[in-house]
Amino acid sequence: MSSSFDVIVIGAGSVGVPAAMFLSFEGLKVLVLDKRASAGQGENKAAIGGVRATHSDPAKIMICRESLRIFREWQETYGQNIGWKQGGYCFPVLRAFEETILKNLLPVQKFWGLDVDWVDADTMAEIVPGIRSDGLLGGVYSPGDGQVSPLLALGAMFAVSQEHGCVYHFNERVTGFIMCGAHIEGVKTDRSVYYASAVLLAAGSDAAELGRLADLEIPVAAESHEAGVSAPVRQFLGPLIVDMRPGPKGKTSNFYFAQDYDGAVLFCCTPRTPLLGAGIEPTSDFLTIIARRMIRLLPRLKNILVRRVWRGRYPVTPDGLPICGGVREAEGLYLAVGMCGQGFMMGPGLGKNMAGLIINGHPEIPKPIFDTLDYYRDYNRAEKEALR
Repeated sequence: MSSSFDVIVIGAGSVGVPAAMFLSFEGLKVLVLDKRASAGQGENKAAIGGVRATHSDPAKIMICRESLRIFREWQETYGQNIGWKQGGYCFPVLRAFEETILKNLLPVQKFWGLDVDWVDADTMAEIVPGIRSDGLLGGVYSPGDGQVSPLLALGAMFAVSQEHGCVYHFNERVTGFIMCGAHIEGVKTDRSVYYASAVLLAAGSDAAELGRLADLEIPVAAESHEAGVSAPVRQFLGPLIVDMRPGPKGKTSNFYFAQDYDGAVLFCCTPRTPLLGAGIEPTSDFLTIIARRMIRLLPRLKNILVRRVWRGRYPVTPDGLPICGGVREAEGLYLAVGMCGQGFMMGPGLGKNMAGLIINGHPEIPKPIFDTLDYYRDYNRAEKEALR
């Protein structure tokens, strides 16, 4: 049995679902394929929900500003609670090294219209009540950033996309692409054949494997980070906190934590030595390491009850930036992969831009800026590690 669609989206996750939604808004017949049992069961469900535009790369800044707008206005527009909390992001600084990095980034961020600035130690102590004061130099604060529930948000977008006609096929694996010369005409799965003049690959950590089916070597690898969540407590913390300092014994790099709309404290850290591969079992020392770091920075966290920990995959690229746009080797095939752990925060903005590119031939943001993320770029450059 075969069917025809305007666009086929591979991957019902943080990018694929909003992209399908925006495509359906324009009246296109959209099919979404995913090997898992339901939407958002890959990298999306491992996200802790932070959403910021305070990056150092212009394309990511512009894409995430649109994501923030969509998240901020979602409940008013669609009547669905997605757990939006506008508490901002803050980067407290206790060493001159991080102070120099963050202050050097501010002119670029301000040039691109971000509401972000350096605050002194007293102001930082007001933004984060109870933060360690000895050695605190100040930090960077961006009040317009925030948090969203990844599960509520993706579920809401999934529902809206279905209302606009999107068709979802779960538990179905893509096994090949249908080509006519250098033009894509559809996909093959383990169940059927589907035809479309445009295919969007938004399959997270499976990007490299699926790319090879179209003779593309997509430089995306699976790396994993660990996270956890506490039982809900009374609201006491507004922003998401990022501590850029390396951890003890060289085991971790930065770490970050926040209190969500429901009172739970979510936390995550970046391993100093990347955890490569598809494994998602939590390690034995994650909780003890991050607990010490969190309590050292904000002592009032010492009595929270940790409910669970988990490990999720980051689809990473050599330069820490996503790969977005069309490919010359297979006209009609589009990539939105390699989000480097930021697929959730980029998802709605990137989905809207990919829909514009597929439908109109150009994204929502200026094309020269968007094209800096294309498949053919020089991967030797890299976004500033602090604000990837």
